[in-house]
Amino acid sequence: MKRKRKVNSISIPAEIACHVVLILFCLLCIVPFIFVVIISITSQDSIRAIGYSFFPKEISMEAYSYVLKLGDQLWRSYFNSFLVTVLGTFLTMLMTILYAYALYRKDFRFRGFFTFWAFFTMLFGGGLAPTYVVCKTVLGLSNSYAAIIVPMLLNPFNIIVMRTFFHSSIPEELIDAAAIDGAGEYKTLFKIIIPISKPGIATVGLLSALAYWNEWFIPMLYVRDAKYYPLQYLLMQMQTKVDFLVKNSSMIGAEASNIISTLPSDALRMALVVLIVVPIACGYPFFQRYIVSGLTIGSVKG
Repeated sequence: MKRKRKVNSISIPAEIACHVVLILFCLLCIVPFIFVVIISITSQDSIRAIGYSFFPKEISMEAYSYVLKLGDQLWRSYFNSFLVTVLGTFLTMLMTILYAYALYRKDFRFRGFFTFWAFFTMLFGGGLAPTYVVCKTVLGLSNSYAAIIVPMLLNPFNIIVMRTFFHSSIPEELIDAAAIDGAGEYKTLFKIIIPISKPGIATVGLLSALAYWNEWFIPMLYVRDAKYYPLQYLLMQMQTKVDFLVKNSSMIGAEASNIISTLPSDALRMALVVLIVVPIACGYPFFQRYIVSGLTIGSVKG
């Protein structure tokens, strides 16, 4: 008897081809970052001689040594970035979930108005000048962690994504059953809705964490005290100063010009990328399981 072929099975050649394609895709994602790491440990003389290469003539940690000269300020900025990212992501997710849950409930009288209001702000913003006046003058945001966190607290895109996730994954019968059991709105949300919404929460949380971790423009507007500098703003300032010195070295004395010419400007740029990317990349595996389940939710019903 011939064995029946499984419906979901594929042939061995097709499986091999799929694995090859996935391996190539992974390499396309990983190789550029490896290249950045290699350039960051390449000496400036090697870059001048042969340019960027996977096989530099000389290995040098000068770029990282130059960054470490920041001393305590570097570690302070690392702490600021971690604090702002963790606290900002938590508060952002709390406000996003509360807003999205209200839009999800069909018995909420003003859901149409608040849905339009969230969508409208995605199309039309107040602009930089009015935003600055409100944050600086009205709210008094200056030289504090709140000055970095508050302007990014509510993102309309995240609200729409979270509301859509509630609509697609949470049946209304579940809300009715909770109401019959005597659960209030907050108990229904925090005891029933949130535990089964981890994939959507993790996805939006990752987007919020990336936004807070990579933010440097808002600190540039509202922060003048160095003790509140996040990592990205501090390193951007360093890169800007090095680039300025290198470009204007001809206007400085010969002795100073020789010193400036030895600065690892190219390797420093890549070293800064490594220092910024590695911490947030280490946090991605904690979100991965929930993101994958969020992508596949609804594909199988038991």
